Amino acid sequence: MCYSCAVTGEATPLRIRIVKSSRHSKIVGSFGEGLVCNWLSRSGFEVSIVDHSGIDLVAYHKASKQRLGISVKSRTRLPNTESESVYIFRRSTDREHLLASCEAFGCEPWLAIYVESACAGELFLTALANYDRKYRAGKNVEGWSMATSQLRRYAGDADIKHVHVDFTVRNWW
Repeated sequence: MCYSCAVTGEATPLRIRIVKSSRHSKIVGSFGEGLVCNWLSRSGFEVSIVDHSGIDLVAYHKASKQRLGISVKSRTRLPNTESESVYIFRRSTDREHLLASCEAFGCEPWLAIYVESACAGELFLTALANYDRKYRAGKNVEGWSMATSQLRRYAGDADIKHVHVDFTVRNWW
C-alpha cells in the first residue's frame, strides 16, 4: 500500500507493473540523492554530492549556519512489499562511518530515506538524533519502518521532513 493510502485510508491507486532493469538499484539511488538535493536546494541549502564513506550529501544553510551530513537510502518496493523496512545501518560500522564523516566535515548527521512503489515515492529526511530518540528499535541492524502505524507516526512528527511524489503514468509502454 502506498504511503498516502496508508495514512489517509484511501483506496490504493492503479499501479503499473515494475520490472527492474539490471542497473535499477544504482538509478534509484541516484534519483533519491537527486531528489534530496532538489528539495534542500529549494529550501535555501547549498548542497553537494560527496563520494565519502558514511555520507552521500553535504548541505549548508547560510541563514541558520546549519551543516548537514546526509546518508541517503533509496529503495523500490514491488507490490505487496511496500511495508518492508528500509535498512539504514546493516553493519555496526555503518553508523560509525556516518558519525566519523560528519565529524570530519563538521556536519550534523542526518538520514534521508526514499522509498518508491508503483504509485508513489516517499522521501523522509530527519536528524540522526531524532531517529535515535523516537524510532531506533535495534542495536545491530537498524531499519526505517514502512508499516502503516509508523507511517502515521512520521506524518505527525514535525522533526521529519516529508516529500510525497505521485506517479501518474500517461502514454507509456
